Amino acid sequence: MKIEKTNEKLLWVPSPEFKDNSNMREFMIWLGKTRGLKFEEYHELWNWSVTDIEGFWSAIWDFFKIKSSKPYDEVISGGKMPDVKWFLGSSLNYAEHVFRNEDPENVAVIYESETRPLGELTWAELKKTTASIAQHLKSIGIKPGDRVVAYTPNIHETLSAFLACASIGAVWSSCAPEFGMKSVIDRFKQIEPKVLITVDGYKYGGKEYDRLELVKQIQAELPTLNETIIIPYLKDQPDMSGLKNATQWDKILKENARAQLTFEHVPFDHPLWILYSSGTTGKPKGIVQSQGGILIEHLKFLMLQSDLKKGDRFFWYTTTGWMMWNVVVGGLLTGASVVLYDGNPGYPNYETLWKFAESAKIATFGTSASFIMACVKAGVKPKEQFDLSHLKSIGSTGSPLPEKGFEWVYEHVKEDVWLFSTSGGTDVCSAFLGPCPLLPVYSGELQARALGADLKALNDNEEEVIEEIGELVIKKPMPSMPIYFWNDVDGKRYKESYFDVFPDVWRHGDFVKFTHRGSCIIYGRSDATINRGGIRMGTSEIYSALESIPEVDDSLIVDIPLDEERSYMPLFIVLKPGIELSNELKARINQTIRQNCSPRHVPDEIYSVNEVPKTLNGKKLEVPIKKILMGVPVEKAVNKGSLANPDSLNYFIQFKKES
Repeated sequence: MKIEKTNEKLLWVPSPEFKDNSNMREFMIWLGKTRGLKFEEYHELWNWSVTDIEGFWSAIWDFFKIKSSKPYDEVISGGKMPDVKWFLGSSLNYAEHVFRNEDPENVAVIYESETRPLGELTWAELKKTTASIAQHLKSIGIKPGDRVVAYTPNIHETLSAFLACASIGAVWSSCAPEFGMKSVIDRFKQIEPKVLITVDGYKYGGKEYDRLELVKQIQAELPTLNETIIIPYLKDQPDMSGLKNATQWDKILKENARAQLTFEHVPFDHPLWILYSSGTTGKPKGIVQSQGGILIEHLKFLMLQSDLKKGDRFFWYTTTGWMMWNVVVGGLLTGASVVLYDGNPGYPNYETLWKFAESAKIATFGTSASFIMACVKAGVKPKEQFDLSHLKSIGSTGSPLPEKGFEWVYEHVKEDVWLFSTSGGTDVCSAFLGPCPLLPVYSGELQARALGADLKALNDNEEEVIEEIGELVIKKPMPSMPIYFWNDVDGKRYKESYFDVFPDVWRHGDFVKFTHRGSCIIYGRSDATINRGGIRMGTSEIYSALESIPEVDDSLIVDIPLDEERSYMPLFIVLKPGIELSNELKARINQTIRQNCSPRHVPDEIYSVNEVPKTLNGKKLEVPIKKILMGVPVEKAVNKGSLANPDSLNYFIQFKKES
């Protein structure tokens, strides 16, 4: 339902029909019938979900009819984070819950890439491929707990390979093929994989990238490999000479064409996959999440919060090196069809993915805040060019979405669409904050705290605050929290990562403000937040203010302490081609920050740079750059292998030398 804007910048309200048809409303009705629990509105439901966490998660188990070969003994044991166990005694399989949705002739996967035209896989085809790969893995001795790694893009073969691993209880881990040699080895070597699945190459931005020479180097660094499986993606017949123990994907499918898919039941906390921290200041940490924890969290988040339904087409632009790929895979748990795209989202222009949304008939279109803002700057107007009548919702994540991005969606994409911004992390492979189909959308705000996520904002006195910026913490455990970090035998690194500031309370590292309506605003990473004269400002607020200046393409700001009372705050900006950093432009930038943020957050100096250093997942390197400018040696401040553009560091290294 489209409504007129008010002073609160209310952009959209779900219609009564939209709410009544939502999975969330169905869950609330079910709770009334089966548990005698009556809730008038969402925030009452949320409060119960974090007060009675045993009752809530057992209800989720029953509502989604989790299949276990053994009944669980208790929902949660151990008490305090991180030393808790979930659904002890149960035995299940993630992939089995995916394929209980199979409808052989219906579409399970829709895909397109710069290499392949629009195509589809039915549930029957997906199951057959998964069965063939699973049978082959078992035939070469892969057992529950063994690691299988993939150096592959976001294509349907990757999806099938993951489901095959999950079906036999093997542990999955993936890197996108644009990751360089060091980044891949830093991740994969520590987990000692037995099988590597890889493409021969890929296409991005119209250019071809052969990867087989790099695969040979990766093989040499992974002595535990027993086999490498090659997916012909760039070429129909890739040159496999020089590769050790290499088998072609198509050969495996042919030899195992009659295989039947079976499911190895494993304990609830059996590892499902290994994700990785960004690794900006050292080797990436292997974050291990469980079959049961991810299963129950993704059912909750995707079906209740995101309202995915059987037959929906669910898309999120991602690579296999970002946890959103794992979330997309989870879409299959809901009975929805998942939609995959591999390629440069801005090639040949920023209309590409909107055209794809039309041709693939996408219902939920997920992307990043940076993509939406790139569309804003490029002047894209999708609703004038494409039929988006099937589009029900748009999701944004990766960084806070500025108000300008929210308003662009309603003005230039679709008036009656549910736009939800989310925030969570690789740490739980889900979102703590984000969508709720029962609530309105306010510009610049995330709708609500997710069910089961006991989030609070704490001020400097560790007091819970509303309508005030505070440190984001989680006070109760969630099933998809890491079961452990890889090779962290005593749990020291795990505890240091989340429980170093507040004992028994998960500190997430973001600054957040919860409104009196229950919505929230993310202000960026707390360790990069700028405190000037007692006024604390999230860097995202400054970046958001700069969005209104058309000459500025990107920006990075850091605050360098000089002594106990003074600091130096430079702003680094990337200008659009042909633009020079004039005194007039500097003055306009300063005035914009003064008016939209605070006079105390006007930068001390403004510098023009060619590019902002970013991780492979597109996040700005605020803290590592701050460390470099404070004199920390580069090798201790940042892991160059984790960067999408490592050469961008050279400017800041030289800047420090000359300062």
